[in-house]
Amino acid sequence: MTRRFKQASWNEPVVFELGNAKRRGFTFPKVDGEIYRKVGEVNQLLPAKIRRKNLPRLPRLSEVEVVRHYTRLSQMNYGVDLGFYPLGSCTMKYNPKLNETLAEHPGITMLHPNQDEETVQGILEILYTLERWLAEITGTHEVCLQPAAGAHGEFLGALIMRAYHQLNGDGEKRSELIVPDSAHGTNPASGTMAGFKIVVIPSDNEGCVDLNALKEAVSERTAGFMLTNPNTLGIFEKNIKEIADTVHSAGGILYYDGANLNPILGKVRPGDMGFDIVHINIHKTFGTPHGGGGPGAGPVGVSKQLAKFLPVPRVVFDGKRYRLDYNRPHSIGKIQCFYGNVAVLLKAYAYILSLGAKGLEKTAEISVLNANYLMKKLRNITGLSLPYDENKPRKHECVFSVEKLEKQTGISALHVAKRLLDYGFHAPTIYFPLIVKEALMIEPTESFEKETLDEFAEILKEIVKEAYENPEKLRNAPKNTAVPRVDEVKASHPRTMMLSWKMYKRKNGETRNNY
Repeated sequence: MTRRFKQASWNEPVVFELGNAKRRGFTFPKVDGEIYRKVGEVNQLLPAKIRRKNLPRLPRLSEVEVVRHYTRLSQMNYGVDLGFYPLGSCTMKYNPKLNETLAEHPGITMLHPNQDEETVQGILEILYTLERWLAEITGTHEVCLQPAAGAHGEFLGALIMRAYHQLNGDGEKRSELIVPDSAHGTNPASGTMAGFKIVVIPSDNEGCVDLNALKEAVSERTAGFMLTNPNTLGIFEKNIKEIADTVHSAGGILYYDGANLNPILGKVRPGDMGFDIVHINIHKTFGTPHGGGGPGAGPVGVSKQLAKFLPVPRVVFDGKRYRLDYNRPHSIGKIQCFYGNVAVLLKAYAYILSLGAKGLEKTAEISVLNANYLMKKLRNITGLSLPYDENKPRKHECVFSVEKLEKQTGISALHVAKRLLDYGFHAPTIYFPLIVKEALMIEPTESFEKETLDEFAEILKEIVKEAYENPEKLRNAPKNTAVPRVDEVKASHPRTMMLSWKMYKRKNGETRNNY
């Protein structure tokens, strides 16, 4: 029996519409008498030009109002702690709460990046050790922890490629960066931002890199090739050694998009496949929360010949103490303030430490098992098809097409995704990769148990049945969520999207709020 689901739906105003001007949630204590006698009015210690003349326009609420407001909002939200989150290529795994507790330790939160090196030896040791671990896991020589996300890591990788070719006198000539047609969208974007022309090559009939197309594309203009392995179809690139040889023989750099590192942990290392640069999505592989616009981390590992180009400072150890080394003349510079998002990196450190080598390998095994188990259960549903050899095992994810369903019923991948929300399941990634029409990209990860996978398969089967018998149910979905079907165009168009309360007020002709 499939679940009954109804999401909470509070008629909750935005926080700026709550409270009143006379209410207080917190009153700061008066300055201690002895301190006052010595320094006088504390606020007078600040220069006049940076002291506020008026109070900030913030909501005035009591503590209970604040707690009630955000509790209600949380009940109308959906996250990985609430249910199944099968976003393909995003690896939405469970985030251990122990790691969050460690990151909140005062010994971490009270550190300041401008402290003298002698006073931060502990965190420098952790960062140095994490770099060594990630280098071992990826088969690279040296790792930089600075990038704030995977795409940021891609950008760093592209800058390193450019610096390498410039140092060799080929900077102007090597202007092309090759990507497969199954690539993540950030790959061509990162390459373009670094100044390269993007060359796209097709996949073969097995869903892998077309070797003949790659051999035709490489030339003296090739700076590098960006590749995910396993690729976005969940298929392992079996010809990876020949791919690497082809790129290297042309003088190019082979770049590993680490979005799909989760299923190969402890099994095979990108460096051993021939990759020269590897970025790691910490939030996908090592159990830290997805950024959601907030702090993230996308460390980059490189081969020995590329290590000199990594951003400064580098954390080094002389056998007695840790220090920050800025003396790297070939470095591309800095791409992030200070040393990266340390709290996020600490969570990854704790995740790796708690699982160990065997635990990380087990993570890969279970994620692959779950993906193939779910793939086989869904493969028999009428209206769904599995492109690129349905009998071939996948790694961590599988990509189904509902093109047949759409042609027979008019129900698209978008309709199926919206209807899944009515059952309390987050929708999978849709319409990606672009080489699969009406794509449903599903990644169960290692975090979910067999019962959840069985239920998801039953619900998807029921939704497909509805598509044939009562398609209007899907066209009007979702109905059971806090927010019903939204207008995606208005939600994303610059003229109608509203990213903040101030923007909302401005677009409604109001120039100030109540506070």
